[in-house]
Amino acid sequence: MSTGTPPTTPKEHNWRFVWRVLLKAAFLFLLVNTLFLLYNTASTLGKVSAYNHLFPGRARLPYGENPERSYNLSLFNLDAMFASHELAAGEKPEDEYRVLLIGDSATWGYLLEPDETLAATLNQENISLPDGRRVRFYNLGYPVMSLMKDLLLQSRAQQYEPDLILWLFTLESFPYDKQLFPPLLQKNPLPVGKLIDKYQLNLDAQDPDFSRSSPWDRTLVGSLRALADWWRLQLYGVMWAATGIDQDIPQEYTPRLEDLSADDSFHNLQPPHLGEEDLALEILKAGVDLAGETPILMINEPMFISQGQNSDIRYNFYYPRWAYDDYRRILQEQSQKNGWNYADLWDAISREEFTNTAVHISPEGNQQLAVKILPLIKEILESGAQDRQPVE
Repeated sequence: MSTGTPPTTPKEHNWRFVWRVLLKAAFLFLLVNTLFLLYNTASTLGKVSAYNHLFPGRARLPYGENPERSYNLSLFNLDAMFASHELAAGEKPEDEYRVLLIGDSATWGYLLEPDETLAATLNQENISLPDGRRVRFYNLGYPVMSLMKDLLLQSRAQQYEPDLILWLFTLESFPYDKQLFPPLLQKNPLPVGKLIDKYQLNLDAQDPDFSRSSPWDRTLVGSLRALADWWRLQLYGVMWAATGIDQDIPQEYTPRLEDLSADDSFHNLQPPHLGEEDLALEILKAGVDLAGETPILMINEPMFISQGQNSDIRYNFYYPRWAYDDYRRILQEQSQKNGWNYADLWDAISREEFTNTAVHISPEGNQQLAVKILPLIKEILESGAQDRQPVE
């Protein structure tokens, strides 16, 4: 009689094979996710881009509400956003004087084609310096009004060696309750927190709305959404290259309001006075410090001035007259006190050129705005921006 181990049946053999496969798969799964976690692969991947290589760089930062029609999407990976922009095409040319525009959706160019934005309009002037350098404008505007959002984008853009920064803003970008509101900030708590701490801003670096990533979020599985967004942005580069479309512009839209509410409040503030303490002015100071030797031209951007119902109470949907008048006074005083290059262009555009909001303007509106801005830029170029006084 045999005393050896009974022979393995085919059924037992199959189960052992299945268990070995499952164990190997589990090991590989853990290994890949551990490597993702250790090397922060999802974040690093954002620096890899088909733009400026297989496809031309985008003329503005990616932002889209209808990806299938705009060939664009909103994502929150700052590396991927900048890698897709034409600013990241390569080393700065020696014959280029580089000007960056930062601001809100008006600067980004809502309802405008890429060649109709303010940056594109300024580029069409083909300005050259006496030393032969050509002045090149880059659009780094991004929708949602917040000075802190602008500061975050400026901090990322400094690596591209700007020679001048145009910072366009309006009163709606100044209230403290607007600063950390943009999703772009909520999804990037680490760089935002560093800026808050470095410049001692009156903001909460531990804001509860920040999306704090856990170790799981940095694994392959936890990064799937971010990886999918990165991949889709690369795929949309095909259609961007073929069509030049990066925004779904409707043929019809609701015009900006002419008849207004009689409400005279502004962000829960009541007349008669708006104070410096109500505005995040320290973020402007942080932007100047961050820029170092690079001059900044701050511009109070144009807005629609209503002539309709209750226009004696409010200038437009955003602003009661008392708040906006105080804001202009405060900005003028602060620019003189701090030696800022500041231009108040609040009424520089014909009211007919405003489109769906009190700050979005038409291509002709950008033409009018460029005419106002160009002399200010030339003055900075000629004077070195050292002793320029604020402009009314």
